[in-house]
Amino acid sequence: MTDTIDAGLAWQVGVWDRMADVYQREIDRRFAPVIERLLDRADLRPGETVLDLGTGTGSVAIMAASGIGPTGRIVAVDISHEMLDKARARIGVSSSARFEFVEGRAEAIPVPAASIDVVLASLSLMYVIDREAAAREIARVLRPGGRLVAAAWAGPEDCDIVRFQQTAGSFAPTPPVPGVGPGALADPGAFLARLSAAGLTASCETTVTTFQFSNFADAWTALAGVTTAALDPSIQDQAKAAVMDRMWTEPQSPREFRNATRLIVARKPG
Repeated sequence: MTDTIDAGLAWQVGVWDRMADVYQREIDRRFAPVIERLLDRADLRPGETVLDLGTGTGSVAIMAASGIGPTGRIVAVDISHEMLDKARARIGVSSSARFEFVEGRAEAIPVPAASIDVVLASLSLMYVIDREAAAREIARVLRPGGRLVAAAWAGPEDCDIVRFQQTAGSFAPTPPVPGVGPGALADPGAFLARLSAAGLTASCETTVTTFQFSNFADAWTALAGVTTAALDPSIQDQAKAAVMDRMWTEPQSPREFRNATRLIVARKPG
């Protein structure tokens, strides 16, 4: 089992390292509505310590800084050193909030127990390999009264980005570990139960967010280009045709993605 988890983690790190450039260029601005909903629900307060779990290129950390003010602190954690380098470069010294960047993962969060007021996880828990361990770790690092707010995509029937990525991904080799990726928390019931078992009061809400691509080619580059780059060209063509058939019959035209988004909210008693 350990070998499988290690292989899965190495595979994910490789994907996210390769994704860093396109993520910053194409994805961050499109995911901004999700971050806005996440932060609205988090209700950050001046002076709080925030853990941004799966910070990516730092968009959540940057937007959270205004909520915690100059006396607050943000610990930005990610498994990808390339993503963390992007976040460091973006944030620089321009923000009044104090930032710390740490390479790490949800199953072993690299901060002391009871040191965090708010854990934010924007579209990152879907990729966690051992979500039971992650639930325990989130509970461990939260202070009494601390809270978790996480966002995850719904399933392909309600979420265009998941339909796109799952369709394209069905032509790629099977990942080393099952149950991770877009749509993995479409039904968050099992994870809510794990949060409850870890001592948190947990619930889920659903909201809808949108973004747009001007044509199919741009969407493919941003959402599937990295993960399908190693496929034989003929297989790539089949994958593209399948996605277009399902959801983009006029590839030169713009398309709005309508995405049902789960907001997972939990609180530690105290």
